[in-house]
Amino acid sequence: MSANNNVDIWIAGAFAAFTVDLVVYPLDTIKTRFQSPDYARLYRNGSNTAFSPAMFRGVYQGVGSVIIATLPSSGAFFTTYEGVKSVISNHNPSLNGSPSSSSKGFLPAPIVHAIASGTAELISCAILTPAEVIKQNAQVVDNSSSDRARVNATMQTLRRFRSNPLALWRGYAALAGRNLPFTALQFPMFERIKEGIKGYRDEKGLRTHSLFESGWITAVSAGLGGSVAAVVTTPVDVIKTRIMLPVESAKSAVRKSTRSTSLQIAREILQEHGVKGLFRGGALRAAWTMLGSGLYLGVYESGRLYLAERRGEKLDPEDL
Repeated sequence: MSANNNVDIWIAGAFAAFTVDLVVYPLDTIKTRFQSPDYARLYRNGSNTAFSPAMFRGVYQGVGSVIIATLPSSGAFFTTYEGVKSVISNHNPSLNGSPSSSSKGFLPAPIVHAIASGTAELISCAILTPAEVIKQNAQVVDNSSSDRARVNATMQTLRRFRSNPLALWRGYAALAGRNLPFTALQFPMFERIKEGIKGYRDEKGLRTHSLFESGWITAVSAGLGGSVAAVVTTPVDVIKTRIMLPVESAKSAVRKSTRSTSLQIAREILQEHGVKGLFRGGALRAAWTMLGSGLYLGVYESGRLYLAERRGEKLDPEDL
């Protein structure tokens, strides 16, 4: 593996995050509105058979806070992921007691990737949680009415937390609880699919070992792995959204004041909407995760290798 320095990894990760934020943010906004506890009241017409205009307006509300936070959080994620994966791989003994690669060592490669991505996610979530809270609250600010002036959704959300800024970290456990299983599922699948595609192309004599080939193989692998992980973890995402969002309707507000755990929220969703309620927005989440993960890791991998090549470093053919 080419030895990128931490600056390369931070730059590549930040650029990948910025690109994805701009492209897939509208889909994430619509997904959040789907999962809102006040979804039917705010985003459905009175007949409850069609979307109201509010569903598709202001889809970039709150994007500024996310861009500001995802630049350092993505850099921290990839630096930690690459570092932990390297340390474990270098100290992963084979069954006869000698150092070995992660694929042949005592710890199987999927376990190594799961540990590395899980550790990276815990650090990343600590940076990202305030932005996630601001983002999701801003995404559901109602700017659809034509009889009143539009408001800055991010500033309105920040004013809500001015008296209690520590509340911006409300939902860290829920965010980590969603992202940990997601990354623990996605990254082993991503690495396995990537190696499978490379192996297939090697067998057919199609490998070019180019930067472009490395990028698209990474993007396809990440998109496929991410979409599967997204569907599986949708219930945790729905619960996380309920924790982070305000509840406007009086009926829901009373219920929210009495609930304190993710398990209670899950039970409430099951009682009101059945199992389908826990998977609300799952198809949309899978679609935007396939696009977002593919673009995110594809841009990251291409950027990481490009920066190493630009410094004059000879790239390892295995990286390409």
